[in-house]
Amino acid sequence: MLASGNILKMRAEYADPVNYFLPLSETELPMNDLIGKSISLKFTGQINCISCGKRTKTSFGQGFCYNCLQTAPEASETVMRPELSKAHLGIARDMDWAREHDLIDHFVYLAVSGELKVGVTRHHQVPTRWIDQGASEAIILARTPNRHISGVIEVYLKNFFSDKTNWRSMLQDKNVSNYNLQEEKVNAYQLLPAELQQYLHADNFIWQIRYPVSSFPEKVIIFSFDKDPVISGILKGIKGQYLIFMDGRVFNIRKHNGYRLEVSLND
Repeated sequence: MLASGNILKMRAEYADPVNYFLPLSETELPMNDLIGKSISLKFTGQINCISCGKRTKTSFGQGFCYNCLQTAPEASETVMRPELSKAHLGIARDMDWAREHDLIDHFVYLAVSGELKVGVTRHHQVPTRWIDQGASEAIILARTPNRHISGVIEVYLKNFFSDKTNWRSMLQDKNVSNYNLQEEKVNAYQLLPAELQQYLHADNFIWQIRYPVSSFPEKVIIFSFDKDPVISGILKGIKGQYLIFMDGRVFNIRKHNGYRLEVSLND
């Protein structure tokens, strides 16, 4: 056995290609080293909440027990819907947490991950946020002083751009078309009302991201431990937070936050 423990989403280092590391409790497994090898992931049946650590039968919201889903600041609805953040008004589940996560600079960005999308991330999550989404390229559109304003910009632009990742197209490495992100940034800026245009980020650098994938699947088959406690096969690559196996099966690591696994090489 290579390692065992409760997993969290993979840590990614920006490189060409991206370097991935799988946290398992107190250790990390260098996942790039396993590409091309036959591996097994075995679910032991144990799930622990990623917030309080309590054992839970069911995982909610990518890793929380039900109580923490309702109370933990990192499980707040503002994580998925930043426009709902009221931290700038002094209202939050935990103001100390909000001061570190909501009341800091945020970026609104355009990224290509299967198709062109608009999104929001904290300034220190560049380029990690895009890697987690499997984006092939990205550009920063706006910089705001808090999460709420970035969410307002995103909501406005959702009238013109998608805010979702087409994960099947992303995993098959299919882009709807080629995008000129600098032109798309200008278009997005011109769509914004004047009070939001003031947050334009002047830097037009385009981030390019390549992933450690030897071949992409023609057909994607999602795998979950809810149906089978063991996934086994040749690992062909990693993109976003997905492991891609030779037969087209893919495994979403982030969906299984808090699951206790045993990872081993097959003979």
